[in-house]
Amino acid sequence: MAIMSEKKIRVTQVRSVIGGTQKQKATIKALGLGRPNHKVEIGDNPCTRGQIRVVQHLVRVEEL
Repeated sequence: MAIMSEKKIRVTQVRSVIGGTQKQKATIKALGLGRPNHKVEIGDNPCTRGQIRVVQHLVRVEEL
């Protein structure tokens, strides 16, 4: 049985969450971010895409 590798994306926080809503702050934390210029590589799936949509004005996304 072949293991399918999941596509990865790099998410970079480009703006601070100061002044943001509680939902935006919680989403940034759930993505593993927390400060501007912090980067994480996460799996590309509908769940993470939904999280990114909530904070799209605070992050930059690159496909790997």
